[in-house]
Amino acid sequence: MINKDNTIGEILEINPKAADILSGFGMGCLGCPSATMETLEQACYIHGLDLNEVMNKLNEK
Repeated sequence: MINKDNTIGEILEINPKAADILSGFGMGCLGCPSATMETLEQACYIHGLDLNEVMNKLNEK
């Protein structure tokens, strides 16, 4: 289960659909070295996104 402390890099490995999901929320630079080291919480804060909404979408089956 993906949580707020997972890095973007970890999330991309855990969920094969994560890149499309995160891009859909406006996170466009998922391959950037600094972006992959950010936690989901940090990335949502930077992009002005609701953490719970993004987490729920990433954890949908």
